[in-house]
Amino acid sequence: MNPTLKFILLVIFFVGMTLVVLSRFFFYFEQMYALKYHKPFLLNYGLFLKKVSNEQMKILEREFLFYQRLKEKEKQVFQHRVVSFINHKQFIGREGLVVSEEMKVLISATAIMLTFGFRKYKIDLIDKVIVYPKAYYSKTNEVFHKGETNPQLKAIVFSWEDFKYGYKIGDDNLNLGIHEFGHAIHLNAANNDDISSLIFNEGFDRLTSYLQNHEAVRQKLIASKYFRAYAYTNQFEFFAVILENFIETPLEFKNQFPKLYYYLKQMLNFNFAGY
Repeated sequence: MNPTLKFILLVIFFVGMTLVVLSRFFFYFEQMYALKYHKPFLLNYGLFLKKVSNEQMKILEREFLFYQRLKEKEKQVFQHRVVSFINHKQFIGREGLVVSEEMKVLISATAIMLTFGFRKYKIDLIDKVIVYPKAYYSKTNEVFHKGETNPQLKAIVFSWEDFKYGYKIGDDNLNLGIHEFGHAIHLNAANNDDISSLIFNEGFDRLTSYLQNHEAVRQKLIASKYFRAYAYTNQFEFFAVILENFIETPLEFKNQFPKLYYYLKQMLNFNFAGY
């Protein structure tokens, strides 16, 4: 073999081995870091951030309160993530509905808000966003639905009328978009092992253990009626419902159930916009 070629191959081999060793070291280091500090070592990376269009910017600034409360640098990351989410998903209108730019932006902004503390934020569980004009009839269980998360179809579904109503009253703890994306995030984390899923799953285990070991807290949750009764259907509905309260009435949540608020904030790595 040509000595020069042999040298080049040896260099490539050793560089490759070094990269593998470094990547494994970083993987284990970040796991330890995440378990101790409940956040990724690196949250955002990339030098070139995408920007929303002028139309999309007007929608965010006019209608999305969370975006308005972010710091300028955070707004740039939020814009990048919204554009990436829109480009990554297929938006489908049903019953003659044409999916507008407003629909794409507000639905995507809801997903990005909830995953803003995640490094992997696109929610790979879903690749389709299906939008109906109003509540739609499901042939599966023969009832009308306002929204659903369907892992088999890799789809999240909304009634646009009900999605918009969720933001019309910002402190009633009823928000269809937050609720359904809560399901999507929960299911996505359960089926993934990235660093944000690790933090979410470990945090959810600690939250449920806390409730299981504190009967008085469970009784207080029910007696307070702060969380609607639907929360106690199962663990998935519990998370989706308390997430609505966390986003819409954080001060009341923190005052009534500070430990629960603390666990949820850690699960989401949610240190933005005054939360």
